[in-house]
Amino acid sequence: MFGLWRTVNNVLFYLTLAVGLAGLLGNGLVLWHLGLHIRKGPLSLYLLHLAAADFLFLGCQVGLSAAEAALGSRDSLHFVVPFVGFCAGLWLLAAFSAERCLSHLFPACYGRRRPRHTSAAVCGLIWALTPPAVLLPAHACGLLGGGARPGACLRFHAASVAWLLSLVGGACGAGLVLSVWGGCCSRRPRPRFFGVTLGCALLLLLCGLPLVVCWSLRPLLGPLLPLGLPPATLLACVHGSAKPLLHFAAGRQPGPRQPLRAVLRRALGEQAPREAGGLSLPMGLL
Repeated sequence: MFGLWRTVNNVLFYLTLAVGLAGLLGNGLVLWHLGLHIRKGPLSLYLLHLAAADFLFLGCQVGLSAAEAALGSRDSLHFVVPFVGFCAGLWLLAAFSAERCLSHLFPACYGRRRPRHTSAAVCGLIWALTPPAVLLPAHACGLLGGGARPGACLRFHAASVAWLLSLVGGACGAGLVLSVWGGCCSRRPRPRFFGVTLGCALLLLLCGLPLVVCWSLRPLLGPLLPLGLPPATLLACVHGSAKPLLHFAAGRQPGPRQPLRAVLRRALGEQAPREAGGLSLPMGLL
């Protein structure tokens, strides 16, 4: 049994490494095009930061996995450090899904009353608050090398679990509302980002939720945590690596091969530039 588990663990380890490297390539392409070649809009700004969070998570996961393979040791930092990037992506996904849901349900009212720099302010706030929200419970529970404080650990961990579950519920709930409204209630044509929002919500539910469960049940699992963490980490890497594929699939059209820049513009709902070398037009739907 121990030999079988060691084989399964090795297979999961190398699968995680391969998926993480592929995800770094995909998210790197999204960062390159969204960061340098496409004019920033409310939607593209969220996706830019979401790709950065996934790149951070996958980069930490691949780097720590390589260190583990080279040194043959693993500690709690291998769980905590990548989880910061994962939580930043989870928070950004919830904000992105909620804003897309509101913009589709109330387009006229939301477009007039939405402050101009909402996306930038929300993304900055998320990046500022995510590290303390993860590192404070980890420090109180002794995951960063210090001694555990049971009372503080229980309080911080309960708050972090409630926060994570609310983010998962918000992202999945917004995707469900968009699916029901767009399929049954709305007569308007579906925008291209509709598929991106719904696909991200399904990815989170199927592939991102197991890592949230492992974090939430970590004090209860104890010695059983190493059994559930490798498959949950692999699924989380699939969650972070598949989002660029969703963007490219949403913007791709039948026909000859197209530049990735044009595919991303189409997936974001942006019109083509008026002339070669010009800037893309602002998005028509917020």
